[in-house]
Amino acid sequence: MSPDAYQARAGYRRSQADATVIRPRADAPDGGREFTSLNDPSLAAFINGGRETSTGIVVNEARALRNSTFFRAVSLISASIGMLPIHLMQRSTDGKAVKARKHPLYRVLHKRPNGFQTPSEFKSYMQTCALMDGNAYALIIRGLRGITALIPLKRGSVKPRLTDSWEVVFRYQRSDGGFVDLPASDVFHFRHPLSRDGLNGVSLLDVAAETIGLASAAETAASRIFKNGSMVGGALETDKNLGEEVIGRLRDSLEERFTGTENAGKWIVLEEGMKAKTLDTSAKDSMLIETLSHQAEEISRFTGVPRPLLMFDSTSWGTGIEQLGLFFITYCLLAWFVAWEEAIWRSCLTDSEQDEYFAKFNVG
Repeated sequence: MSPDAYQARAGYRRSQADATVIRPRADAPDGGREFTSLNDPSLAAFINGGRETSTGIVVNEARALRNSTFFRAVSLISASIGMLPIHLMQRSTDGKAVKARKHPLYRVLHKRPNGFQTPSEFKSYMQTCALMDGNAYALIIRGLRGITALIPLKRGSVKPRLTDSWEVVFRYQRSDGGFVDLPASDVFHFRHPLSRDGLNGVSLLDVAAETIGLASAAETAASRIFKNGSMVGGALETDKNLGEEVIGRLRDSLEERFTGTENAGKWIVLEEGMKAKTLDTSAKDSMLIETLSHQAEEISRFTGVPRPLLMFDSTSWGTGIEQLGLFFITYCLLAWFVAWEEAIWRSCLTDSEQDEYFAKFNVG
């Protein structure tokens, strides 16, 4: 069910002061773009929904998620946020905080955010949006007692702006192409902790586009080596001129006696003064491997996920795993916890409730 239909079914109402504003499709939220010609690379990037990089590769969401390191980082953060419960807490008269189980928002956050998502699914999806796009939006549905549901809004359909009176308004593009201005009280906005304008969070797809593009180019080059390159493991050298018959007999003997796992480790007897020579990895191949490793480290820096948790540091497991988990929580997840808790406090609680209630992750 679309957010528009959900509004109608839930009996959603807005005051006359917040009347719906309809704008034509041409009134794009980003102000429109100009392209020099049909051959403009920026046009291809725009159509593909991606960012053109210096490698010539357009980095979009699908390409980024095909990078195993990036996929691991995004999925680990999103899954970690999704599996941790978040509770609405209430300050009691003695100064202690207790779970506000009777508040309608408690059930929305802890049990049923909407009719089609579980709490973990909702949090994981919103977290993924905040990582990939920098922002995540959900429509706030209210009933007689308070908030009854949070409906995720389609990615790319919402853009925040400040009015002349310094109030935030969210321009939402409906499924029919028209635009509606939603007041801040109707939108749950969760964003990346880092922002360049105070309204929009920083998108990983934007800031890490060059890193992902270079990693993608290196992976493509590696694939071409396997497809088109020579994968010879070694050679036999001799000063004598061997005939075709001898060469054929020698090749058949090698394939029969020394290929396959069952022949691994056997010794070969060389004749006619032959010498065995191993063909090492070329300098170009070594540089390619180094590039792939470096780009994985760059993605680790962009996301804040420690190298071992991205599965390319086998020596960091064992007794240090507990400390590694604490490092991940402290230097990666903690900032996201605060962003979630403050966004809920700002968007989902009234002015009178904000002194008494607050959201809190249960890290355990």
